[in-house]
Amino acid sequence: MYFNGEKIKYKIIMEQLLEILKGIRPDVDFENETALIDDGILDSFDVVNIISELDDAFGVQVRITELDPENFNSAKSIWNLVQKLKEKQ
Repeated sequence: MYFNGEKIKYKIIMEQLLEILKGIRPDVDFENETALIDDGILDSFDVVNIISELDDAFGVQVRITELDPENFNSAKSIWNLVQKLKEKQ
């Protein structure tokens, strides 16, 4: 459960993230897909583009230790990664 401010923050960041993801792969249903990597929907070039866009949009740098498929299987898992990286800053 989110407090009201946290829910709004989540929604804003998720909308921005979905816009980024759709800009990279407009053919993918990022709102519902939960196995982007496991099902081969995203390839390594897509992940590199996503990482670059995350750095530009949110000021986070994904390290090699975070290149776990679980971190990129869904928009929610990518959002969780962004939050984790922002907390480390």
